[in-house]
Amino acid sequence: MSPEASPFPAPRSPRSIRSIRWCGVVTNGAPVKRGKVTVELPQLADNGNSVPIRITVDSPMTEADHVKSLHLYSEKNPVRNMANFYLGPRAGKAEINSRVRLAGSQKVTAVAKLADGSFWYDTASIVVTLSACLDES
Repeated sequence: MSPEASPFPAPRSPRSIRSIRWCGVVTNGAPVKRGKVTVELPQLADNGNSVPIRITVDSPMTEADHVKSLHLYSEKNPVRNMANFYLGPRAGKAEINSRVRLAGSQKVTAVAKLADGSFWYDTASIVVTLSACLDES
C-alpha cells in the first residue's frame, strides 16, 4: 500500500496524519505516523469467522520506551474498533497473535500508542470470500 493510499483522511504533512476518522478517541487529535507497527493477515481468507492476525511493534519494551496500547480497526465491520490491547514494559515483546471476525474484504488497521505519547500505524488488506459479522434477517 502506498503512503498516499491511507485509511485516514489526507495528511496535512507528508509524514504524519492529523485527523483520524476511526481512532480519534484514542489519539485525541495527535499525529499518527506510518511505521513501527506491522500488521500481518493472510491475503485471502475462505471464511471471515476466524482470520489469523499478527501485530508487531518495533519497540525495545523498556521502562522508558515501550508500547502502552494497541488498537485494532476494521474498515467494514459493524463495530470498527475490533480490539484494544494494553501492554507495558513487563510484556517483554510487543506482539499480538489472535483471530478476528471480518465482514468481507477490507483493510485492517492497527494503531500503537508508545510511552513517549507518539502514535504509529500500519494497514493490511485481505480478501474474504465468505463474510462474518452480518445479520441475515
